[in-house]
Amino acid sequence: MEFTAKQIAQFVEGRVEGDENAVVNTFAKIEEGRAGAISFLSNPKYTHFIYETASSVVLVNEDLKLENEVKPTLIRVKNAYECVARLLQLYESMKPKKKGIDSLAFVSPTAKIGNDCYIGAFAYVGDGVEIGDGTQIYPHVVIEDNAKIGNECLLYPNVSVYHDCRLGNRVTIHSGSVIGADGFGFAPNTEGYDKIPQIGIVVIEDDVEIGANTCVDRSTMGQTIVHKGVKLDNLVQIAHNVEVGENTVMSAQVGIAGSTKIGSWCMFGGQAGFAGHIQVGDKTFVGAQCGVNSSLKGNQSVIGSPAMEPKGFFRSSVIFQKLPDMYKQLNALQKEVESLRRIADDKKSGE
Repeated sequence: MEFTAKQIAQFVEGRVEGDENAVVNTFAKIEEGRAGAISFLSNPKYTHFIYETASSVVLVNEDLKLENEVKPTLIRVKNAYECVARLLQLYESMKPKKKGIDSLAFVSPTAKIGNDCYIGAFAYVGDGVEIGDGTQIYPHVVIEDNAKIGNECLLYPNVSVYHDCRLGNRVTIHSGSVIGADGFGFAPNTEGYDKIPQIGIVVIEDDVEIGANTCVDRSTMGQTIVHKGVKLDNLVQIAHNVEVGENTVMSAQVGIAGSTKIGSWCMFGGQAGFAGHIQVGDKTFVGAQCGVNSSLKGNQSVIGSPAMEPKGFFRSSVIFQKLPDMYKQLNALQKEVESLRRIADDKKSGE
């Protein structure tokens, strides 16, 4: 597929600066540009590559100021990063989709399969399962009894969807992820632990993307809910009865303990951990490796463990770095105080 700079500019509502007939047929990073490729520049740190790149077309922000002449055709837009995302989505949508049920797949006679679906070899579709139109089920996916999958979903190899769970439309789940495994529920007794049956389900709403080897556990009762637009990275743990608000994003290795409620439009850095039974308000930004052990009101940023506002964390970090020297000073002062105390005691005894 080939597109001209003029066609691309019309699609992204941009302005061409240079040859509007320049043709591209692939994407490339600006530092690895080549003829026939389109690149983008949004981070000022990469500005120097605009004078060196061999790409034919480069998307740039409207306010970019050039210090020298450039070889590629430029398309000026309001937000280059957002526009390249739209172009990549267009490019991806043009790829042909697989269709049909492989002869080596098992599909229960009681399952309902929509139109234009793909079910790959060695996939398992259980009794009473419903799969919507245009959904793609890759090899070795397991969809257990009575689960429901919406339209235009994409389940990559080795995904497991346990019984009775619900997936909305346009849900993407990457390899190795498990939706609906038992929540971590055990009651201690004198001899060990009694398992608490997890009789609830998982509900994944529309336009959710879940990374590889991520787990969303079923609820003890009721539902574990991931609301629409949520994006979860690889190796994320969502425990039983958790609720994740719309358009929240979580980086790799985030862990959410049971019954915690997460608001909308939150952003969590990698390895952030959340205690159970707390509430995190809308638009909360949590830094990497942050430990959140109590509820947060929302519209705030926290970092560190335990979580605190950035100013407090940075002040504490400065003190923490000085602790070894402070410890030495404290020991020296303690010895000096003990020495002065002995001198004072000697004087008293000599009177």
